Amino acid sequence: MRTDLFDFELPPERIALRPAEPRDNARLLVVRPAGVPELDDRTVADLPALLAPGDQVVVNDTKVIAASLTGRRVSRTGEPTVEATLIKRIDGSRWRALAKPARKLAVGDIVRFGDEGKVCFLNELDATIEEKGEGGEITLSFAFHGPVLDQAIAERGEMPLPPYIASRRPPDAQDRTDYQTLFAHEEGAVAAPTAGLHFTPSLLEALRARGIGLHTVTLHVGAGTFLPVKTEDISQHRMHAEWGSVGAGVVEALNAARREGGRVVAVGSTSLRLLESAAAEDGTLRPFAGETAIFITPGYRFRVVDILMTNFHLPRSTLFMLVSAFCELDVMKRAYAHAIAHGYRFYSYGDASLLFRAEGA
Repeated sequence: MRTDLFDFELPPERIALRPAEPRDNARLLVVRPAGVPELDDRTVADLPALLAPGDQVVVNDTKVIAASLTGRRVSRTGEPTVEATLIKRIDGSRWRALAKPARKLAVGDIVRFGDEGKVCFLNELDATIEEKGEGGEITLSFAFHGPVLDQAIAERGEMPLPPYIASRRPPDAQDRTDYQTLFAHEEGAVAAPTAGLHFTPSLLEALRARGIGLHTVTLHVGAGTFLPVKTEDISQHRMHAEWGSVGAGVVEALNAARREGGRVVAVGSTSLRLLESAAAEDGTLRPFAGETAIFITPGYRFRVVDILMTNFHLPRSTLFMLVSAFCELDVMKRAYAHAIAHGYRFYSYGDASLLFRAEGA
């Protein structure tokens, strides 16, 4: 399919720069491809009433790290400022990162991130550039290892806000709370699983009271989630791999609920992609731990997920392609046009949609 089929115009004022308060006060556009009405304007707090007893909600418990670092090159004459966004941990001391300006960096260069630390013996955080790839990607080998390195990064780093927010305001202390979900536990993401940002303790209690199950999986969201598809045909696009896991207990509970008629409700495209990666051809879930680069586009046959709660996505993005596969492209174009016309807030800090899978998807 042509990539331009997934394009649309979004007025800049529709991009949310802060989340709703309280979180579950965000708007929720319900999309039922075979329903009457097809579109229904609700709020996230209505979620329990929109689901049925026995349904099973699956959330992503990844935790965003302070992955945006600013430093300077110190190994050669001239000390240009270097901005690095960590995108994937390789081992205890090495990370892949996106760097600016990558053209001024060479293999063997040392970059110093900050010259003061709250840990007394960490006066400086140095990293050596081990490799350079395409598109500004580098491999950084840090001078520290393991938990000490993690603490140093947390001290010096900023939350890696999406480009469409970071270009309009700098990250601040509030983002360290706002850009984490209620479920954040397993460190490793460089972007938030944003559908989970809408959940509050009171919403969780209402779901439990309704007889709806809640389960956690882990998918460490990478920076590739913000990248538009640049190829003319979507079949030529290659996804960035992300690491995830689905535990045996979750598998057992979801398989049992499905046998009894319960529906699987994925909170976020990350949860959906991970569950679909863990499913056999017949839809049976299996424990999973590893990388997934699943690319879901129209024509994909969903094996597990019946309902998807997700934010509104970028044009020409893999995520808009995913929701178009779930609910059909023409339905999602009408839904997005409705959301724009009715003042919904878009992207990571914006409002949400609740999508019911189209017949035959």
